Amino acid sequence: MRLYTSPATPFGRKVMVLIMELGLKDRVEVVNVMGTPLAPGSLPVDQNPLGKIPALQTDDGAIYDSRVICRYLNDLAEAEIYPTGPAIWPCLVREATVDGVLEAALAMAYEVRLRPVDKQFPEWIEAQWAKAARALDVIEAQWGEVLNGPLEMPTIGLACALGYLDFRHDARNWRQGRPKLAAWEAEFAKRPAMLATRPVAV
Repeated sequence: MRLYTSPATPFGRKVMVLIMELGLKDRVEVVNVMGTPLAPGSLPVDQNPLGKIPALQTDDGAIYDSRVICRYLNDLAEAEIYPTGPAIWPCLVREATVDGVLEAALAMAYEVRLRPVDKQFPEWIEAQWAKAARALDVIEAQWGEVLNGPLEMPTIGLACALGYLDFRHDARNWRQGRPKLAAWEAEFAKRPAMLATRPVAV
């Protein structure tokens, strides 16, 4: 298998962490690519016509986006990162919540990195942060049992989301007012897969 990703993308990091946690590293060739929505560069448009990463090339064809790739890898490894039965639905809602935080954070970064200063929309940036902050408040208040339970995909995604906030939006200080989440992240960040995939500016 061949994974197209970037050292800076939190969505690719989710997949990379999962690959390592599932012991699949020797089965996946990692291809680092670069590009933006304005300049696709080496983004894998042949594997994903949307030009988004990550994308996973398998013998049976290309798989995207990150949530689909993670489900595929979980099944491939016969793992239990996703529950079965009725428990799958709240798990998928948690995963969607975390991805929403990531999407908002990425939109904020793009607004600053890709738009000229005179065309940036500060109110829109703040609206994106408000979405992310609301989600983090819910996680702080309601996810205690989940965060301290068995490893699942939403917790991997959450750790990657918080790492991305530190990477691109550290001035926002997501830890303020969220002591339980901050303590959990500090411990989860020590996992070998998290240490090996820390984001790098490209």
